[in-house]
Amino acid sequence: MQSTEWGTSLDELAQRKAYAMAMGGEAAVAKAKAAGKLTARERITALVDADSFRELGMLAGKGAYSAQGELEKVTPSTQVMGLARIAGRRTVVVSDDATIRGGSSEAAVAEKWIYADRYAYEYRLPLVRMVDTAGGSVKLLKQMGHTKIPGYSFLPGAQLLGLVPVVGIALGACAGLGAIRATSAHFSIMVKGRSQVFAGGPPVVKQALGYDIDKEDLGGHLVHKLSGVVHNAVDTEEEACALARRFLSYLPQSVWQAPPRVPCEDAPARADAWLNDAIPADRRKIFAPRKILAAIFDQGSVFEMAPQFGASLLTCFARLNGHAVGVMINNPMVMGGALTRAASVKMERFVDLCDTFHLPIVNLVDQPGTMTGLEAERDGTMYATLRAGAAIEQSSVPWCAIVIRRCFGLAGAMLSPKFGVSGTAIAHRFAWPSATWGSIPIEGGVAAAYRQELAQAEDPEALRLQLEQDYHRIGSPFRTAEKFGVVDIIEPSQTRALLCDWVEDAYHRCALALGPKGRTMR
Repeated sequence: MQSTEWGTSLDELAQRKAYAMAMGGEAAVAKAKAAGKLTARERITALVDADSFRELGMLAGKGAYSAQGELEKVTPSTQVMGLARIAGRRTVVVSDDATIRGGSSEAAVAEKWIYADRYAYEYRLPLVRMVDTAGGSVKLLKQMGHTKIPGYSFLPGAQLLGLVPVVGIALGACAGLGAIRATSAHFSIMVKGRSQVFAGGPPVVKQALGYDIDKEDLGGHLVHKLSGVVHNAVDTEEEACALARRFLSYLPQSVWQAPPRVPCEDAPARADAWLNDAIPADRRKIFAPRKILAAIFDQGSVFEMAPQFGASLLTCFARLNGHAVGVMINNPMVMGGALTRAASVKMERFVDLCDTFHLPIVNLVDQPGTMTGLEAERDGTMYATLRAGAAIEQSSVPWCAIVIRRCFGLAGAMLSPKFGVSGTAIAHRFAWPSATWGSIPIEGGVAAAYRQELAQAEDPEALRLQLEQDYHRIGSPFRTAEKFGVVDIIEPSQTRALLCDWVEDAYHRCALALGPKGRTMR
């Protein structure tokens, strides 16, 4: 029932809310719809639990007043912001509204989305940013009446990433600050053909570098599937929202909690007999790593991140008897599974992510070594590999490494922490009978060490094969097991049972060390 004393004010409140709901106006909304886009609030509806969104800051914007000081209209701010639930858990959500001047910062009320970041930081809640902004505008300088030194002190930055899960979804052209907001996240998503991410858009590129390029060629998904700036790309906005929900389902609300366990109907003792033949006996043949993952982890639980960036390494979330874990497996279909510069970067940030949120790590190893060659050296592959190794050593979550085929060189030595942050990390390492390891692969090592003998032999091929066979006998994983160089050699089909047993202890260990790490995400 409306108060008679405050009726005028309540009427104005209703009118201001109506301006906010109208967004950029009928024509701008229709244009966005014609382009296949959802509105800012429709995006939130697609992301969060039904009827759970409470909008905050709806009245923020720029009012226009008559000479008598009467309100004539309000241009809403370019963000819709508030609190909602995702899978029942409280989450902060910000959704850009590009129907208002293309989402340009000149129409924004920056304090609004800054408030969202800070609310997530202060209340230790996950944050999802749905970014669709044209970025900065020189017209903003006239509004401000001054310039300023660039800086992003409004963001808790690395501190925020060290406390709560953050997801960035690029839903349009995200330039400059928009690119920062979309990618300063643990997981970033873009929509193919409809979103682009770049430091400066095509006009800036033409002015600075003198050539023409369209926004898709500059920062579309075909660029970033290889750059690694954005993790995953999907076909529709609805898929992007579903992907964000699924990513968050593996993580806790904050670092003070353990990742949630979900009900599991997949028997821990399930043994897939196919695994016993998953690795070809011919060492020159490859195998299908994703098929191995599907056979080991809870059915339907494997969630791959950045599948095409650093593709010689697969990084995934998965579940073991309902428990979330981080998973790495080498991909022999790309660069033979070698650790390239891109794969090293991918490994580093994935290990940091799992360590930050207390996810135990399973490493299924088929590592031929660090990528070599002129291009690899020019890329600085060794430096990136050392950074990845540092991330592994600085992690404090439990690891279980299983060598399924090869484990060689510096990259092979990084199968799990050697000392760890405590200096006493346990080497919980297993192997399949197909495993082989050493400082260098036997095939290449024989060719190098016996170069002269092979060159002088009557039958170099026969000698090479004989030498390789002799060294492979010495390199048998069973001889290493005799010295307890690995905990056990296991039948591949028993891998799931082993890991489902281990994950209980791993989560018990993680529960003893909840909270932030000594260092945040890099």
